[in-house]
Amino acid sequence: MVPGQDIVWLYDPDDIATVLDDRTPGMYPSRRSHTALEKYRKDRPNVYRTAGLLPTNGLEWWKIRSELQKGLSSPQNVRNFLPATDKITKEFIGRLKPNLEAESQSSSTNSFLIEDVMPLISRLNLECMDISVICLLAFDVRLDSFSEEQLLPNSISSRLMESAETTNSCILPTDQGFQLWRYFETPAYRRLRKAQEFMEKTAVELVSQKLLYFNEDQQRLASGEHSKSLMEEYLRNPNLELNDIIGMASDLLLAGVHTTSYSTSFALYHLALNGSTAQERLYREAKKILPDPRENRIGAAVLGSEASYCRAVLKETLRLNPISIGVGRILNRDHVLGGYQVPRGTVIVTQNMISCRQETYFREPLRFLPERWMRETKEPTHPHLVLPFGHGMRSCIARRLAEQSMLVLLLRLIRSFEIEWAGSVPMDVKTKLINQPDQPIRLRFKPRPVELLEGIAHNTGASSMREANAELRQMQMIYGILLPGNTAGGSINQYL
Repeated sequence: MVPGQDIVWLYDPDDIATVLDDRTPGMYPSRRSHTALEKYRKDRPNVYRTAGLLPTNGLEWWKIRSELQKGLSSPQNVRNFLPATDKITKEFIGRLKPNLEAESQSSSTNSFLIEDVMPLISRLNLECMDISVICLLAFDVRLDSFSEEQLLPNSISSRLMESAETTNSCILPTDQGFQLWRYFETPAYRRLRKAQEFMEKTAVELVSQKLLYFNEDQQRLASGEHSKSLMEEYLRNPNLELNDIIGMASDLLLAGVHTTSYSTSFALYHLALNGSTAQERLYREAKKILPDPRENRIGAAVLGSEASYCRAVLKETLRLNPISIGVGRILNRDHVLGGYQVPRGTVIVTQNMISCRQETYFREPLRFLPERWMRETKEPTHPHLVLPFGHGMRSCIARRLAEQSMLVLLLRLIRSFEIEWAGSVPMDVKTKLINQPDQPIRLRFKPRPVELLEGIAHNTGASSMREANAELRQMQMIYGILLPGNTAGGSINQYL
């Protein structure tokens, strides 16, 4: 809350539609947010031409958005990022295996417990999606954030994650209250400034590195040895200046690191609590898409047509646990909302997360039911209720990219592991601009059986366990499957 500033909260989806669908000629959707970030960037005209996508409004905002969204919003460009995202996600799943080996040595269990999956997912997103794209797809650079060097507290990836968390946690405290940081440096503004200085330094270095090798990359691109990154798209755009590109890089680093991590964590929580229903159905879908997850790749056509239940899982997760509580707008003209006259200039905050949990709008609203989004069992829903990425011209610029990365992770993870919730129930949210879990994501992982080996044991008609073992050893040589020394009895079923 800001003294002297009226704020109206909207719960009725019809009122939400009235505000978000406003198409006043010559006006662009505006909001009041990230005001301290705006000051920080405007105080540094040598680095930034504008305050960037997050705090800027009006025509100035649209000039930047209309150019930057060309590389991020088109379906074809997002599909081009899929092979790299799938590859890194596959590597991430492989990195979970040593946890099983370590726990198996100390106990007889075929599962392992991770006390908090969140930091691992954040590092994956740092490597694969958010900075995926930011570092791999945007800059054509990999941070290798799971390496021993990058796991250290002072590494680039660790500090980027910390800086993004610090900045986001300072947005609400500086947006609200008396905003004394406009007159002198308050503790919250100091934390934001220091965090932004590191993220800015990293963005400048990555853009400078891309500039240094730009001509060489163009030659490799012409010869087919190199795929075009986002930064190359932007550097070739005559309507963008270098300051705009640095600002966009900083925005990607800020907005991308934790948002997908939190959403994915909420999805895993719901799937773990609904193992016999939602998780089992998702597993069956993932098994069709990835019969052999070591060899099969996830293609764009698969995500579009065959991963319908995975998409339903993600949408149901975002209904119950959206990235933010709602959407902010500043009214461009007078409106009648809920029977009241609301004047132009009023700040509006839609309360979508609350509305999505009301029986008025959803059957059994607190239950996790992905089936409500499947074509054959879909329930009628107001289109302005579930808006986790915002709405209209000002919706999340990287929405398709974020969805694609989360779908790939959910498919590969549930294909390889059965997960069980080991934390407290229920898990709630705490809001620091974006919604995050209020406790560690404590999960137990049990590797899925390899159907190939099960078929040998049960379907080949082997006359003895010795013959079955011999066949298993042969499969080990052919497929590189690691088997224990003793495969007799119940241990014949191996795991991915």
